[in-house]
Amino acid sequence: MIQKSILDALQKIVGPQHLLTQKEDMLTYSYDAAVLDPVMPAAAVIPEKTDQIGEIIAVCRKYRIPLTVRGSGTNLSGGTIPEASGIVVLTGRLNKIIEINAADMYAVVEPGVVTATLAAEVEKQGLFYPPDPGSMAVSTLGGNVAENAGGLRGLKYGVTKDYVMGLQFFDARGHHVKTGSRTVKCATGYNLTGLMVGSEGTLGVLEQITLKLIPAPRARQAMVAVYDTIEAASETVAGIISSRILPATLEILDNFTIRAVEDFSKAGLPKDAAALLLIEVDGHPAVVAEEAEQVKALCLKMGARTIEQAKDDAQRDKIWAARRAALSALAQLKPTLVLEDATVPRSRIPDMVRALQRIGQKYRIDIGTFGHAGDGNLHPTILTDRRNKEEFLRVEQAIEEIFDVALSMGGTLSGEHGTGIAKAPFLEKEAGYSSILFSRQLRAALDPDHILNPGKITGV
Repeated sequence: MIQKSILDALQKIVGPQHLLTQKEDMLTYSYDAAVLDPVMPAAAVIPEKTDQIGEIIAVCRKYRIPLTVRGSGTNLSGGTIPEASGIVVLTGRLNKIIEINAADMYAVVEPGVVTATLAAEVEKQGLFYPPDPGSMAVSTLGGNVAENAGGLRGLKYGVTKDYVMGLQFFDARGHHVKTGSRTVKCATGYNLTGLMVGSEGTLGVLEQITLKLIPAPRARQAMVAVYDTIEAASETVAGIISSRILPATLEILDNFTIRAVEDFSKAGLPKDAAALLLIEVDGHPAVVAEEAEQVKALCLKMGARTIEQAKDDAQRDKIWAARRAALSALAQLKPTLVLEDATVPRSRIPDMVRALQRIGQKYRIDIGTFGHAGDGNLHPTILTDRRNKEEFLRVEQAIEEIFDVALSMGGTLSGEHGTGIAKAPFLEKEAGYSSILFSRQLRAALDPDHILNPGKITGV
């Protein structure tokens, strides 16, 4: 239970209708998309104005109340699972697009703006915001920044960190901090913008985000390459990259995923295929035409049974809608879905695909593999039932082996899902204890009362 005096102070800031304490509300905000135990917070607050964030933090600091910020809760590492004694700050009403500047190609937004909403608005002005996490239809830009979200277009265009020009946020004392700029170049002071991106709400609470925009590509060509072995498909990925062609997207789906997606979306995918590559090239029309032919020839040379190009935008959209349905399709097959994102250097994709097949057989579990093969970011998706204790133990052992294999290949524990609670116990394997100690010292200096999203990343 939280003291009435604290609730009164929070209610004074946001109003009684925007302070939630009922059990059913707390249950809603007790979990995210990670397979972790829920933790019910003491209360949730919904600020309408950004300056209320600083006031909320000041109350939490005064009473030593843990504070966790939550957008749409789509993150997959436990980053928004709160403390039982804490409060959750919901950003849903902080959803204004403050400015879209077409001349200087940037946008200024509040943290609760949905990713797809911004993408659609800038597209109307002939501009392009490339980061496109799979949850972009519901995920918020504040969450994207906090987790350094990636997406299908990361191969060519990069991830969220590559588009954050500046931030305004409140620190653990409730003080307002500004970092970065609306200019292309900014070398003023410490790179606090870079420090905040991917910090998962442990160093401050976002108020305003300035994002770089780029010109929209003039032409696009999507295609689907069908393979009789996943080895040939993964070798093709490495071949495309080594040929110095840089597609906007280069996705892989194994047979398990293909069948689930086709049953779910009826997109016309060949269910007998061992693997598919979904590829899109974009840019100047002449370059797109040339690269599309090069990719097509390379796929056929490296073992593609067939390769089909999208005839129009409607067919192109159908292809990508099917890919984005992969997680939803797999989630219907068993009660529990564990989506991982161990990432390896692009040249090691074939080795990682083989390792995932071996691990699935070793631990007798179903693994559907899909993901952003072009940038080495696979999503081995384990289907299980958490209530089956013996099976879930095998799942946990398999996950640890996936991490170990990725690290042995020079990879990373997470390409785009973040550390949160789920991967904090494994961080030392990748970064070493000294890196964790440095991060803890940094957090302690910036948040001496330890109120900002405790337990995430560094484990404390």
